[in-house]
Amino acid sequence: MGNPYSIGRDCQVVLLWNGVRIDLRDVTGFQAQQQVRQQRADPLNSVPVEFNTPAGWRGQFQVDRGSSALDDLVSAIEAAFWNAGVIGSGTIYQYISEPDGSTSTYEFVGVSLTFTNSGHYQAENIVKQTVSFFASQRNKI
Repeated sequence: MGNPYSIGRDCQVVLLWNGVRIDLRDVTGFQAQQQVRQQRADPLNSVPVEFNTPAGWRGQFQVDRGSSALDDLVSAIEAAFWNAGVIGSGTIYQYISEPDGSTSTYEFVGVSLTFTNSGHYQAENIVKQTVSFFASQRNKI
């Protein structure tokens, strides 16, 4: 019998920036949280009503630095802004191998990135990098 639950190794992350795939060799962690805006009405003649409207997604992923891919991407993003006033955007694809053998694919669109931690360089230790992101929307493909 196979594992009846999702485990971390069941996830793969692919980053596209302006349509170009960025090779993230070893993604070691990924998380995303839905953002919402609370809408509330407090009528004088009735009970309160509250509901949420979607407001994007925030998340982050960790990478064990195996290449200069993230450093180069952030440098290119900054250069495009300072040289031409251009702010690009990306797409993140999350592939999850489900316990039943199927694959779920989620697409995060309108992504902006923040290089939260470009790494701590220390003898005999792997350099770990962290990227935070905001996505306008998450779609199931």
